Amino acid sequence: MPDAVVIGAGPNGLVAANLLLDAGWSVEVLEAQEEPGGAVRSDRGVHPDYVSDVFSAFYPLAAASPVLARLDLAAEGLRWSHAPSVLAHPLLDGRCAVLERRVQDTCAGLAGFAAADADAWENLYRTWARVGPDLVQALFTPFPPVRSGLRLAAKLRTAGGLRLARKLALPVRRLGEEEFAGDGGRLLLAGNALHADLAPEAAGSGGFGWLMAMLGQSHGFPVPVGGAGALTAALVSRLRRKGGVLRCGERVASIVVRGGTAVGVRTAGGETVGARRAVLADTSATALYRDLVGEEHLPSRLLRDLERFQWDFSTFKVDWALTGPVPWTAPQATGAGTVHVADGVDGLTRFAAQIAMGQVPDEPFALLGQMTTADPTRSPVGTESAWAYTHLPQRITADAGPDRITGRWDTREQEAMADRLEAQVERFAPGFRGLIGARRILAPNTLQAMNENLHNGAINNGTTALHQQAIFRPTPGTGRPETPVKGLYLASAAAHPGGGVHGAPGANAARAALRAHGLHALLHRAQRV
Repeated sequence: MPDAVVIGAGPNGLVAANLLLDAGWSVEVLEAQEEPGGAVRSDRGVHPDYVSDVFSAFYPLAAASPVLARLDLAAEGLRWSHAPSVLAHPLLDGRCAVLERRVQDTCAGLAGFAAADADAWENLYRTWARVGPDLVQALFTPFPPVRSGLRLAAKLRTAGGLRLARKLALPVRRLGEEEFAGDGGRLLLAGNALHADLAPEAAGSGGFGWLMAMLGQSHGFPVPVGGAGALTAALVSRLRRKGGVLRCGERVASIVVRGGTAVGVRTAGGETVGARRAVLADTSATALYRDLVGEEHLPSRLLRDLERFQWDFSTFKVDWALTGPVPWTAPQATGAGTVHVADGVDGLTRFAAQIAMGQVPDEPFALLGQMTTADPTRSPVGTESAWAYTHLPQRITADAGPDRITGRWDTREQEAMADRLEAQVERFAPGFRGLIGARRILAPNTLQAMNENLHNGAINNGTTALHQQAIFRPTPGTGRPETPVKGLYLASAAAHPGGGVHGAPGANAARAALRAHGLHALLHRAQRV
């Protein structure tokens, strides 16, 4: 019988398992899918000569994560690669806002939109350089972040704390208007905010857009050499080297609770796997509480709060094997790993408004990845392994376009939505569709079938909006990994600090389990060795 059972071999589950192993626990990880990784996987399913990232692809949060840094995954063979430019946002008139690897180059490009915007971007980055490391540390530790929070508060005072707090609370449209005279800086902030389910007019979207933009400026948007699966492979290699057990194709059907304490799990095949000390669940909050635990073991208030739980936007993704580089009208977009495809901030607002009304957008905002540009190992020389995703309503009530898409996602609807996404790219890169050698469509229901945490294609395990963050994530008063069941910990992006590949929810759950047994300090000593 292991000390701990971890449900799910996504990045958070694997991080949690590795940290428990570092503290001397025995760990068994059970994964429902036939391979580990959750939303961090790659394959050659589009074309045998092309490596495609099935879900996530770029990892600025992983690059900044102190959790992953302490695991020393380079020792397991993980290497990172960067595109020449971090990201680009082209416009139909040929102009292009570019987040470059060097802040001086970003500033020079933004000066082409408005001369004063070079200084504006440098000022934003100077603030980030002062408070960013402590802000990241505060985000990636259990709530409330006492030590890092105190350090951050001290630095905020010297950085004009109240004024900075106001900036971060602003909608990203307003933040862009206050900081920049031209369109360039506004586009970089707003496009980054739309990586989450935050409209340009949403409170706090300015803070999220600034965070992602500054992470891109300081750490880039790196990718694992050879595909996203290389990150998972490194985590699995470390786990097995430390003596952990990983069993794929083992779906957990329920958590065994005795006397209010989690003592193990039962698999779909009827096997009971006991846990001497803890069960950690890298699952959605709704799956954990409604499906795995059972209402009889939970307080009624939590069950009522779950009725108000809000998922983030649904996602529709297309992978391509392109026979040549994307022919952007704006040439500056050619060297960017990530490209935001939307007709300015107004286009982003229109897109988000349609989703809010339950409509399938007629001109979808496309977040596009040029993977061979970021990592030349992904496809043959002169070609491009690429993908794009867009967001959709969780519940579709109408189609703002002409295709009568309802959300059934039969073959006709999948093809129609993929064609619409490609048509949007074609507007900014005429000739794009002629380069498509092969494509793969991943509709919301397909994404969920491949990873149950991606509920109807929701990639962040719950909305990023302020009302479901920190002490409100996943429900009010549950901002920590502990659950109402003793010995059971929520170790997924459903817990604080939420989505993104950084390992913090898994690390927080592991540390909570160790703390409950008086072993938290042992983990710190183990990681210093």
